[in-house]
Amino acid sequence: METTASSSKSKSNTKHTFDARVFLTSPGVARKIVQYRRSEKIYSQGDPAMSVMYLRQGGVKLSVVSAVGKEAIVALLGPGDFVGEGCLTGLPFRTGTATAITPTTILVIEKNEMIRILHKEHKFSDRFISYMLSRNIRVEEDLLDQLFNSVQKRLARTLLLLARYGKQDLPQRILPRISQEALAEMIGTTRSRVNVFMNKFKKLGFIHTNGGLHINRSLLSVVLHD
Repeated sequence: METTASSSKSKSNTKHTFDARVFLTSPGVARKIVQYRRSEKIYSQGDPAMSVMYLRQGGVKLSVVSAVGKEAIVALLGPGDFVGEGCLTGLPFRTGTATAITPTTILVIEKNEMIRILHKEHKFSDRFISYMLSRNIRVEEDLLDQLFNSVQKRLARTLLLLARYGKQDLPQRILPRISQEALAEMIGTTRSRVNVFMNKFKKLGFIHTNGGLHINRSLLSVVLHD
C-alpha cells in the first residue's frame, strides 16, 4: 500500500508540474512568434524596450558596446530563457544587443501583456521569479569565475553552461556554432589561449567536433578538479 501511495503521489506531482513553454503558447496569452536567421539582430543597444521575449528554439548572444566601441559578450541564452526582461523594471531602452547565433524562434510578449500575466497567473509568476533569481546567481558565479579561476577552468565551465548541463529538462550536448573569438571574449582571454585548451580538451576526449561541437559530461572533471 505504501508503494502504491508513493507512486500515486509522484504521478500527481508530475502531472501538476508547471510548464512555462506550454503556458506561453496557450490561447490566453497575447504573443507574436518571430523567427530569426543566424547572425540576425533581434534588437540593438539603445532601441526602445517594449517587450519581453521567450526563446523556444535556437540561441541568442547578448552583447554590450562601450562608449569607445569595444564589444563584450555578456551572455549566451538558449531554449527556455527570457530576453529583454529589463523593460519590466522601467528601463526605457535596451541596454545591450541581442543577436541570434543559430536559426531561432522567439515568442514576443508586449510589456503590458507580460505584466498582466505575471499578476494574474501565479504559477507563471513563480516560474519567472525563479528564473530571474537563477539568472542573478549565474551573474555572480560568472564574476567569481573571472576573478578566481584559471583560463582552462573558465573555458570548461562556459562550454558546459552553453551545453545546458544543469538544466535536465533542456539537455543540449551539441553547441550552436560559436567562434573561438567569442569564447575568448566571454572568458576574458585571447583566441590563441582558447585554441590551446580546446585542442587539449579534444585530445582528452572531453569534446569532439564531428557534426558540431559535442560536449561530454567528462568535461566536468576540469571544473571540479582543476
